[in-house]
Amino acid sequence: MIRIAVSAQNKTARIALLDGDILTEYAIWHFTEPGDIGDRFTARLTARAPAMAGSFADLGAVTGFLPDSAGAAGLTEGAYFAARITRMAQSGKGPRLAATAEPCAEKPGLIAAGLGPLADLAARFPGASIAIDDYGLIAEISKRCREQSYPDLAARILHQNTTFDAILEDEVATFAEPSAALPGGARMHIAVTPALTAIDIDAGTATAAGAPKQQAQRALNLALIPEITRQITLRNLSGAILIDFAGMKSAARQKLLPALTAALKADPLKPQLLGFSNLGFAEITRQRIRPPLHEYKE
Repeated sequence: MIRIAVSAQNKTARIALLDGDILTEYAIWHFTEPGDIGDRFTARLTARAPAMAGSFADLGAVTGFLPDSAGAAGLTEGAYFAARITRMAQSGKGPRLAATAEPCAEKPGLIAAGLGPLADLAARFPGASIAIDDYGLIAEISKRCREQSYPDLAARILHQNTTFDAILEDEVATFAEPSAALPGGARMHIAVTPALTAIDIDAGTATAAGAPKQQAQRALNLALIPEITRQITLRNLSGAILIDFAGMKSAARQKLLPALTAALKADPLKPQLLGFSNLGFAEITRQRIRPPLHEYKE
């Protein structure tokens, strides 16, 4: 059974998508701070950027970027327009915008805040119940649904004193570490740079005993792939991602392609597997929509 659990504290909501007791997606929502996907603003176009095929726009507190394909082509510098956020600020870059046709003010600022990652999960899983541990957040969500033409979630929301049990809390706590446990004693180590995210798989004590070396290494990595891709989704690692699997010669790693391709299909952002490099790294690109977890401050 798919369900959504929300735990709110200090103006921050932690949102977990659970399949039974298995955590499949996780997000953080600063619900009192405008700037999430779907938030709508009055913006003022401040500078054209032809080399970037777009323009910069003042939202009041931050500067966003409006691509020509999302409405900038028809605007002149100084023009006011309504816009919604389509990609959150991350990695030192401001939010990405799309122009809308709704009325706007004559001063940059927020028009209406949305429901953050909860809106996406509620839409993708219309049959999922939503348990929230904070009456104030429940009231705020209901208010925003009424005011902003969101589907009314009231019938799906229930108050629950504890939405994150001890097991879920323990798993969420591991996201603060740049490594993750994998089946059988293996681990994945995550190194984030401005250009890419590198993932190194350490077999540790994990083995595929009883098989010749090459078969054992292949069997081991195949067994690790589902959890590797799950961790990428849970931590929202995005952009260019390189995976260095444990053991296996570079040429032999091509045999991992079908399993890795299949595992990535479960990811809601539909990452692309480009293949393996000459050095044997699996090359993946994943959309940058929300910041990775390590960029959030709870």
